[in-house]
Amino acid sequence: MNKILNTIINAWKVPELKRRILFTAGIFIVFRLAAHVPVPGVDTTALKQLFSRSQLLGLLDIFSGGTLANFSIMALGLNPYINASIIFQLLTMVIPQLEALSKEGEFGREKINQYTRIVTFL
Repeated sequence: MNKILNTIINAWKVPELKRRILFTAGIFIVFRLAAHVPVPGVDTTALKQLFSRSQLLGLLDIFSGGTLANFSIMALGLNPYINASIIFQLLTMVIPQLEALSKEGEFGREKINQYTRIVTFL
């Protein structure tokens, strides 16, 4: 524990590293604040009820950092692609056809990426 604390203290003393740590923390803060700004014209109460009734949608909301349940402006960014990518990674372990496709090398990975992009739009 003491070694970890010394490493953190030493990292904080390096100006370049300190600047990068503060920048990253700032990005996290901005993301969390923007995750609470809903898209105009969306009934967030109905969306929250929908997400609370479904375990799958609740899981997707967790993956998105809570941006889906209130349909925030952050949900319109990369989150649909990231969620689709996570879903396909999990499905390759469950569905034998996708597992075989993932083992086919570059062609299989490209096909799975194509499916991921299609699911992103859905």
